[in-house]
Amino acid sequence: MIAAVSGPDVKQLSKAFAALSNPNRLQLFLNLLEESRLDLAKGRAHDCFLVKLLDNLKIGAPTVSHHVKELESAGLIETSREGKHLICTIRPEALSALGKVFAASAASSK
Repeated sequence: MIAAVSGPDVKQLSKAFAALSNPNRLQLFLNLLEESRLDLAKGRAHDCFLVKLLDNLKIGAPTVSHHVKELESAGLIETSREGKHLICTIRPEALSALGKVFAASAASSK
């Protein structure tokens, strides 16, 4: 049984899972995760230009913008601007929360 998550944490995780339920948002998040994998393993945030993440997606800029806003609203990423480029950063605490859910689930299935 997974009872380690409660109250506001459940609401935040629900928003995160809802955001990741869309295939394009999930792919965008996975692209960012792959790009930042080494820095996250070292406990550092990694900034990535959005244009670098779009290789696997075949959607237009307005749709990409919508998906980025959804991921940000769900607390999964943060964004900033550098000139006209959008920079995306995975929030390590969000990744940690997701990891704890899956780790608890894996442990309970053994």
